[in-house]
Amino acid sequence: MEKILVIGANGQIGSELVDALIVQHGADNVIAADISPSSLYGAPRYERVDVLDSNRLAEVVARHAITQVYQLAAMLSVTGEQAPLRAWTLNINGLLNILELARERGLAGKPLRLFWPSSVAAFGPHTPAIDTPQLTIMDPTTIYGISKQAGERLCEYYFTKYGIDVRSIRYPGVISYKSPPGGGTTDYAIAIFHAAKRGEVYTCFLGPETTLPMIYMPDAIRATMGIMAAPATQIRVRSSYNVAGVSFNPAQLASLIKDALPEFEVRYHPDERQEIADSWPQSLDDTQAQTDWGWHAEIGMEALVADMLANIPVRKLDA
Repeated sequence: MEKILVIGANGQIGSELVDALIVQHGADNVIAADISPSSLYGAPRYERVDVLDSNRLAEVVARHAITQVYQLAAMLSVTGEQAPLRAWTLNINGLLNILELARERGLAGKPLRLFWPSSVAAFGPHTPAIDTPQLTIMDPTTIYGISKQAGERLCEYYFTKYGIDVRSIRYPGVISYKSPPGGGTTDYAIAIFHAAKRGEVYTCFLGPETTLPMIYMPDAIRATMGIMAAPATQIRVRSSYNVAGVSFNPAQLASLIKDALPEFEVRYHPDERQEIADSWPQSLDDTQAQTDWGWHAEIGMEALVADMLANIPVRKLDA
């Protein structure tokens, strides 16, 4: 029986991943962990863990006899640019702590299966923007993207050198109604729904034609759990897999929202996030993930918009 630890469980992806893992594995077998004193989303089993504290991490893994770790704790693109050294330390040293723990436990005959997320931020301005290939030029321009590119190399190194069963996908922008925007360049695609439901004009920090790859949370969770469930022999990429959902720009998204809420209005005031977005792909080729472990997206743009509008709570946001 699997015993699963989700680090970064209070985050956007972590909170919903914990719920999905509990459905599949049972509440007793899933431990949520974050740096906060308590679970923000009511996880039944919770540990306070700083991923930079290797001793605490090892203690929790040993005490719960953990067999799988999802390491989701990270600083995202916009917040990372405000504190680059802190972002590098968290994003890289947090991953290294998990990889080293897996190496040590492997030597002791207690192997760990690891998941670590990369991002489209690992690409850059010289990456082909349309149908970005699995293998291509990667020249990221943010500390977040640089840390993700370095993390991909570390994952591949630890697999090749030590046989660590580490798996990864490159998340597009992840859209969800269950948690507020969290400091990412693609988070306009969440904030816009909150403004629409409150009846407010939304000022978008990206230009109307800025096309970016996105994925709806249920598809993101399916991809995450799908790659972890696949037999190790099927995982032929040990850096990180492209995973595609849907691609759109703010004008297209606003148009679909206006079909449902005709009074909704969007204004455009691009800020420093525009330069980041312009360096990222517009769409991804995920043929490798489809071929290797059967991935395919299920949720299109129209279904995404309808579900978001049906479920977004009407509340004030700080951003």
